[in-house]
Amino acid sequence: MPLASGGPLPLHGVSRDDVLARLDAFKANDVRWRDGRAFTLAYSAGDDVLAVAEAAYSRFASENALNTDAFPSLRRIQSEVVAAVGGWLQAGDEGAGFMTTGGTESILLTVKAARERGRKEKGISSPNVVLPTSAHAAFEKGCYYFGLESRRIPVLDDWRADVAAMAAATDDNTVLVVGSAPQYPQGVIDPIAEVAAIAAGRDINCHVDACMGGVTLAYLARLGHAIPPWNFAVPGVTSMSVDLHKFGYTAKGASVIMYRNKYLRDFQIYMTDNWLGGLYGSSGILGTKGGGAMAAAWAVMHHLGDDGYLRLTGAARKACEQLAAVIDETPELQLRAQPATTLLSFGASDPNSLDIFSLADALWRRGWYLDRQGPPPSLHCTVNAIHEGKIDEFAADLRSALDELADLNSTTPRSAGAQGAYGTVE
Repeated sequence: MPLASGGPLPLHGVSRDDVLARLDAFKANDVRWRDGRAFTLAYSAGDDVLAVAEAAYSRFASENALNTDAFPSLRRIQSEVVAAVGGWLQAGDEGAGFMTTGGTESILLTVKAARERGRKEKGISSPNVVLPTSAHAAFEKGCYYFGLESRRIPVLDDWRADVAAMAAATDDNTVLVVGSAPQYPQGVIDPIAEVAAIAAGRDINCHVDACMGGVTLAYLARLGHAIPPWNFAVPGVTSMSVDLHKFGYTAKGASVIMYRNKYLRDFQIYMTDNWLGGLYGSSGILGTKGGGAMAAAWAVMHHLGDDGYLRLTGAARKACEQLAAVIDETPELQLRAQPATTLLSFGASDPNSLDIFSLADALWRRGWYLDRQGPPPSLHCTVNAIHEGKIDEFAADLRSALDELADLNSTTPRSAGAQGAYGTVE
């Protein structure tokens, strides 16, 4: 009997092969990210690395790090993963952190920890967060969830944080200031040293969102690229977030939230015995903490090793530079900023002649998926190692898509594509 579609479960169970075949069929219209056709959402260092991640994940898919007394393996895995990330971030011997399910959870916990510190140390009951308009939407989510005021400060013309305006927006109720390395929308690095100085002057938290750059920046520096100060080597930085399921190339559901020391980390933790089930302690938003993504992260990191990440970072950066050159050489398009790492965004040179979201539609018809964002209306590319050797093919399809739109617009009113969304709720 076939599986039900949108209705109740089948009356009788279905064979393993039939279930898996149906799942494979579901994926028929998904972007082919394993072939390097997605510039967002999925990251690949090749089939061998994916195989390691999947094998490790399956071995720990049902293990639960809610209580590592039962699963000491997961305690060790988390400790070793966090220690490795701490090395990338120059956290030193005092650094302390936890694994989380992703950048959003890491950022939510950052906001919660800042609120708790402000409440305990200064009695702040109406806390606020000061951050650039470029900082990730998850900070907005955290402020909404935990009852903090979000004070968004417009960025400068180069898309970087306006430090003077941020400093002017802080007051005695500010518990957190934020910088990004890099910020997502235009791929530039905020002036972290200056942002952190605001926090140091008020003795409050400063978080650096390095979900996108935490791995990449560490290795770009070793590859000889000039990298501005961005990590715990900067005085005043109190916490950082790094997504391993991005440029760490691990399975989805793996991020690290890192603090300068255990004292600051403790404000993240929740403990209660106010129920009939005994002492409950949780390091994150979730209670149950699946071991699969944790084990996959450990496995991939050890499989790749230091030299593997150096190689993959170089490949991703080379592909990003090639893509930036393609955009620069295309008269109809303009880069929003030169990429600082492996992220870039671009828009139409003349928005009256080209609707950039129509271009996204035309590229999708050719099998390429790019993020749509704004303001201003732009297309965004997260370039990773899988795109090495794929940029020429993309450039050819980009030229074809632009020519298609030019031909269409010469005979009909200019087409307009859907703006799309960074994330959906369906």
